[in-house]
Amino acid sequence: MAVLSGAEILIQALIQENVEVIFGYPGGAVLPIYDVLYDCPLNHYLCRHEQGAIHGADGYARSTGKVGVCLATSGPGSTNLVTGLATAYMDSVPIVAFTGQVNSKMLGKDAFQEADIKGITLPITKHNYLVTQIEELAQTVKEAFYIARTGRPGPVLIDLPKDVMTARTEFAYPERLDLPGYNPTYQGHALQVRAAATEIDQAERPVIFAGGGSISANAAPELRELAWKANIPVITSLMGLGVFPENDLLSLGMPGMHGCRSANYAISEADLLIAIGVRFDDRVTGRLDSFAAKARIIHIDIDPAEISKNVEIAIPIVGDAKEILKELLPLVKGKSREKWHKQLAEWKEKHPLKYENNSEEIKPQQVIEEIYRQTRGEACIVTEVGQNQMWAAQYYQYSIPRTYISSGGLGTMGFGLPASVGVQIGRPGEIVVNISGDGSFQMNLQELATLKNYNLPVKIVILNNSSLGMVRQWQEMFYDRRYSATILTNPDFIKLAEAYGIFARRVEKKEGLALAIEKALQVAGPALLDVKVAQEENVYPMVPAGAGIKEMIGG
Repeated sequence: MAVLSGAEILIQALIQENVEVIFGYPGGAVLPIYDVLYDCPLNHYLCRHEQGAIHGADGYARSTGKVGVCLATSGPGSTNLVTGLATAYMDSVPIVAFTGQVNSKMLGKDAFQEADIKGITLPITKHNYLVTQIEELAQTVKEAFYIARTGRPGPVLIDLPKDVMTARTEFAYPERLDLPGYNPTYQGHALQVRAAATEIDQAERPVIFAGGGSISANAAPELRELAWKANIPVITSLMGLGVFPENDLLSLGMPGMHGCRSANYAISEADLLIAIGVRFDDRVTGRLDSFAAKARIIHIDIDPAEISKNVEIAIPIVGDAKEILKELLPLVKGKSREKWHKQLAEWKEKHPLKYENNSEEIKPQQVIEEIYRQTRGEACIVTEVGQNQMWAAQYYQYSIPRTYISSGGLGTMGFGLPASVGVQIGRPGEIVVNISGDGSFQMNLQELATLKNYNLPVKIVILNNSSLGMVRQWQEMFYDRRYSATILTNPDFIKLAEAYGIFARRVEKKEGLALAIEKALQVAGPALLDVKVAQEENVYPMVPAGAGIKEMIGG
């Protein structure tokens, strides 16, 4: 066996795990690793901030289904990963993050750039490690990747003291793992699966509610087959967009606070809700006592902690969504349910998503519709957080899993631009569009340098309303238009992009919108559009805080 340094063992372990891409930012504590990276086959992408690196790894993981990998130095380098780890943890994204650390003999002595990143990230990682012996390193890396990608995916952090990286030992990558306390369930309980099939066959008003877990499990083919075979309408959460084609007649769109009226009405009137890989978070359920009040609920989820956490479940099935749907499909019969589908069709016809478009101002919804028209629904849409995120969810019709990339659970502003870096790297040759608000864009705009450095052809479209749009909307609706700290004085985004050497155009009139988008899409490298949109345009429909999901305003 070869004798290698800890840094060499780390890189060899990554190669063994089929890692191809690392997002990172160097520093003193990780110099031994960067020295090995200098002439190894892994592709390292230098981001301009550690938060950019972990969001890049996040976007890569979400869009490919692979484990994202990022690397940061000790102290502030590691603490700059915290928001990204929490983002990935809330949305169940598989990431392995490596952080440098001071020499192991200096731990706990407040050495320069020391931070207890293991303790700091304990609540926001699926698991984390501090490696103090080089002999533990290879085993730790193998465990980390296994934990990150299996069961309910999530981020894992490994903290690496510098002396462990420079020590030397014999290297042999372990072939097997023995984690007796970690045994995810994949196959559904046979009796529960049969009970679910019986409920589905007997239901008159069933609805499938598909979430991000159905995408993580790669269960789109089985979910679609179930919907088509049993003639069941499908609702998709924000994280589940793309798992079922939104242009299908059975699609009811997104539910919840800013969901479609037809979706919210369907949940409220259904007699059976088949929930697949969802958390039943508050933005979906609204007031809990009125959510799916007429329905029995089947909940399929790989994480037993989610069962009956927020809503009462009649038939829980713990396991992998893809495997369980494979078990369920042969047991389910077809059924017409004409009366139910007639009602759903009436709701869809009477309550489509709509907005007023009779002013001279550019409406943000119009921008999303034009992007959809020109990309034919085939782009990867990466959003920031706020109004831009909701409009991108509402007005771009998704039909392919992993093409709507957004921070759902944590709602992280500044996520979209660095995440789009990872998405474009993970899906080269595909159209990647970052839908941004002017507030969110400024939180990680330094990643423009990363786009330019690697000539990544991400198209950034800023819906510029000179405000923190979603917060301003709440101030308009519930605080008598007292716009406290939400109206922004922005820089010239065109000059900013051009300073980075990036193509940029400003759009202020409706008649120039289509041509500007067409030009940006034709540019070989990155491009930015600063689109001036109506400042007081709101996201509708909207369920006010504390209301039931049928109590929608507008739209």
